[in-house]
Amino acid sequence: MINWTAALLTGVACFGGYLIVLVKKINSHRKAEEKIKRARNRRDESLQRAEQAVLRYKESHPTTDSALILTLSLSELTQQLNKGLLSPEDVLYSYMEKTLAVNKKLNCCTEVLLESLDQLKTVGSNKDGLLYGVPVSIKENLAFKNHDCSCGVIINLDQPAEKDSVLVQVLKKQGAIPFVRTNLPQALLNYDCSNPIYGQTVNPHNPQKTSGGSSGGEGALIGGGGSLLGIGTDIGGSIRIPASFCGICGFKPTAGRLSLQGLRPVYRGQKSVPSSAGPMARDVDSLALCMQALLCDHMFSLDPTVPPLPFNMEIYRSSRPLRIGYLENDGYTQPSPSMARGVREVKALLEQAGHTLVPYCPLKMDQIIPELFLKGLFADGATTLLQKLKGGPVDPCLEPQVFPYGFPKWLKKTISFLLKPVFPRVSANFGALCGVGSVPELWKQHAAVEDYIHETIAHWRSCKIDVLLCPVTGPAYNFLYCGKILNAVSYTMLYNLLNFPAGVVTVSTVTAKDEEELKHYKGCYQDMWDKLFKEAVAGGEGLPVAVQCVALLWQDELCLRFMKEVEQLVKESKK
Repeated sequence: MINWTAALLTGVACFGGYLIVLVKKINSHRKAEEKIKRARNRRDESLQRAEQAVLRYKESHPTTDSALILTLSLSELTQQLNKGLLSPEDVLYSYMEKTLAVNKKLNCCTEVLLESLDQLKTVGSNKDGLLYGVPVSIKENLAFKNHDCSCGVIINLDQPAEKDSVLVQVLKKQGAIPFVRTNLPQALLNYDCSNPIYGQTVNPHNPQKTSGGSSGGEGALIGGGGSLLGIGTDIGGSIRIPASFCGICGFKPTAGRLSLQGLRPVYRGQKSVPSSAGPMARDVDSLALCMQALLCDHMFSLDPTVPPLPFNMEIYRSSRPLRIGYLENDGYTQPSPSMARGVREVKALLEQAGHTLVPYCPLKMDQIIPELFLKGLFADGATTLLQKLKGGPVDPCLEPQVFPYGFPKWLKKTISFLLKPVFPRVSANFGALCGVGSVPELWKQHAAVEDYIHETIAHWRSCKIDVLLCPVTGPAYNFLYCGKILNAVSYTMLYNLLNFPAGVVTVSTVTAKDEEELKHYKGCYQDMWDKLFKEAVAGGEGLPVAVQCVALLWQDELCLRFMKEVEQLVKESKK
């Protein structure tokens, strides 16, 4: 009888515990759905109100030539605004109308900033600013007062920023008008652009392809013509990959050159791989003008942690011949045929223009990707990232990436051991996902990163090169591949680890011949990741092809000057 009673009580207790867990789970799911619904309602309301405002303005200003305004480059637009030939009102409403149309096709915006309409009343006080009257789009993780910085993560919703980020404050001081916020992938650490709150952003050149990420909303909006200047962030290629996929220009400065105050990462405290904020635009001059505007006394005053280094226009405008390192293949990820062709074609143009090109090979790629980049980014075994994803669904684009993050450490080590003879690259990455294990090991990891930076600088100088020309991941992927092949961003993540400034310039489009050559693609390791990469970039005919330009850390102006050189030579070759 006693045994039966004990068993009954145990069963009741277990069932009661199960019910409590179930109720908590249902309640958590309901709260997440409510948060998502509120965020979507805020977005929809801002879009509707913006449409109404545009309609009212068009009715009261029927002579505004929006089509002409949208064709102007940033330098042309700023000249006309400064001369009074265009009004900030005409420009803002023209771009707002275009943004609303682009967003309907690409789903690239998280909300229109209706405060921009109020800013029109006071923007005249900043008429001397370098960006006076220029509408600027900003990535969703840049703090804007009274708006969420969700990073595509449900747990961050309903936490509006108390004040603008430093970069937003500086943009306003320079006369710019932040008017729209753009989409990003869930938790940022992915190079697709989809999250459970705002959905999937698609490519402006082919809606069956992704825009890239994490600054994919910016890439799509600028590539689609809805913005001519935007601010993104980059920790593994998050500015450069969307620029490549969407056919625009993007620049990742040296980390620390621009303020990060008010820029929300998915988690703080990670020091091995620094993040950077940077501009995205249609051309390199726009990137340079944005950097010049941001690198001002106002930013240095607002954030004293930023070194007070104004933009060096002399270096940017220099025309001295350069000694340029180049590579087609980093030995870790075989480039797609179009990636390699882009580098070859630009190399030939640079040589014809009188520059010296020398072969360059990055050091120890097979070691540094897992041991320094991944182990640094996920030093805690990805625990913090997984905690951020709790309380809501995981987006399909992120699911295959984070699924193994949740494995216990012993299982990660076992899988790594079993895969080593067959798939050494996959094995090394599984091992890296175990994290560093202890504080002394973390310090060793930081020291190893420092050693690698100094080793690379010494190698760079032994080659006597000024800058480097190399591929950037592309062309744009088919959906749901980014989370399966993290290795393919080796071409961009390397320069985050090294903290070298790097930028992307679009130089060509994928040809039928590129597609034919892709059929014979094998890859450096001929493993599952190489197979997936081949599938990811298939069907890319007509999509943009870009190259990447790199300089040593703090030589941001030289990097931009090199990008400008590439851009001009490519333009001239097409005439």
